[in-house]
Amino acid sequence: MKALLFTCMLVPWLVAASARRSDQDSQLIPGSLPARELNGYFRISMFCNSQRAGQYMNRPCFLLQRALPLGDEPDDSPISEGGDPIDLPTCLLCVCLTGSVYCEEVSPDMTSVPTLPKETAYLYARFNKIKKISTKDFADIVTLKRIDLTGNLISEIEDGAFSKLVLLEELSLAENRLVKLPMLPAKLTSFNANNNLLKTKGVKANAFKKMTKLINLFLADNQLEAVPQIPDSVRTIHLQNNNITEVSVNTFCRSNDTYYLRPSLNEVRLDGNPVVLSKYPDSFTCMKVLPVGRYR
Repeated sequence: MKALLFTCMLVPWLVAASARRSDQDSQLIPGSLPARELNGYFRISMFCNSQRAGQYMNRPCFLLQRALPLGDEPDDSPISEGGDPIDLPTCLLCVCLTGSVYCEEVSPDMTSVPTLPKETAYLYARFNKIKKISTKDFADIVTLKRIDLTGNLISEIEDGAFSKLVLLEELSLAENRLVKLPMLPAKLTSFNANNNLLKTKGVKANAFKKMTKLINLFLADNQLEAVPQIPDSVRTIHLQNNNITEVSVNTFCRSNDTYYLRPSLNEVRLDGNPVVLSKYPDSFTCMKVLPVGRYR
């Protein structure tokens, strides 16, 4: 009697468990409905076992599968050469995390700034083949705080390309082909334009003057003939390996104010320039450290 009662309870439980297992497995089959579809793909949430500190625990995993009709075979053929990555959704072409987009060394070649999610705060698009920055590229992404475009082929940036980025704090344009700088956001704390083709005529006299929060300024390995105006807030400035031939009393200090000091400026690099710094002893009296460079 007990065996019969146990059997009556066990059979319905096994049937229900089997149905649940079948429904879960169907989520792993391309074309099944339970998964959430996203631009031709769907994301499937599962749980994976991991062992940490001797204990097993479940953590969410995400599996990306192409949505296909039932009975169709997945298309594993590679993207044809010369395909335009702009044709793909940005978050499939790049890695999108909460507020951050990583588009580094994208294949096929990325030649322009991709369309970004509205909430993007950090963009890393390094080592691609972006050639130009237009005013449209960041016009609608006012949440950006950091842009890193290091290692591209950028030779032109339209004036106003960064004008709407009122929250932008860090901008890196290093290792590109710039011959002039665009108008820069006033709230930048760090600007990097190392390894470009900048000459003094391509950097406006007041390019950095209104940037009262600027801390780090990197302009090394260019073709500058003079030191640009430096805001009082700057702590580090790199100008090594340019073509700077002289400095004046007003380069770092003020000739009309003998009490003027620059206590924040603690690193100035002028090494690799033709200028002989020992010829200008009065040019550094307001500084607590001497520039790194040639003195004889």
